[in-house]
Amino acid sequence: MDAVFKTGEGIFNYRVAGVLIRSGYVLLHKETNDDFWALPGGRVEVNEVASQAVVREFKEEINVDLQVERLLWSVESFFTHRESSYHEIGFYFKVVEVDKGIPSQEVFYGKEGEKVLIYKWVPLDQLKDYTIEPSFLKEELTDLKSSSKHIVVYD
Repeated sequence: MDAVFKTGEGIFNYRVAGVLIRSGYVLLHKETNDDFWALPGGRVEVNEVASQAVVREFKEEINVDLQVERLLWSVESFFTHRESSYHEIGFYFKVVEVDKGIPSQEVFYGKEGEKVLIYKWVPLDQLKDYTIEPSFLKEELTDLKSSSKHIVVYD
């Protein structure tokens, strides 16, 4: 069971994401009907460790094995998506491929249940040309610090 619940005031969501960088490109994804890109990941299940959840999500969506290197950011995000208000807690991990199984072509596809996800390798120096959520990612992805950081975002 995913750690998400709805109230009269909005939706609380617990999410993880993986930062996978290869030769100056970062892997992003989006749903086919979305107009923004995000880091791959998904919801954490109740009683699941966050670092294990990001590994599971990559395996489920694009059938690749990852290793978590370290926590980059803990993030509190407040935003509206599809007319719902969200309060999201997110953990963003630096991850590395174990088996180099992720396709190298610029664009490829994965699945999340019945939804088709579009994956894209985006050059780090071109992030400014993309709509990426949460918004802090455009700046933070280009200069990964050696220590974890707590971020609060109102998008």
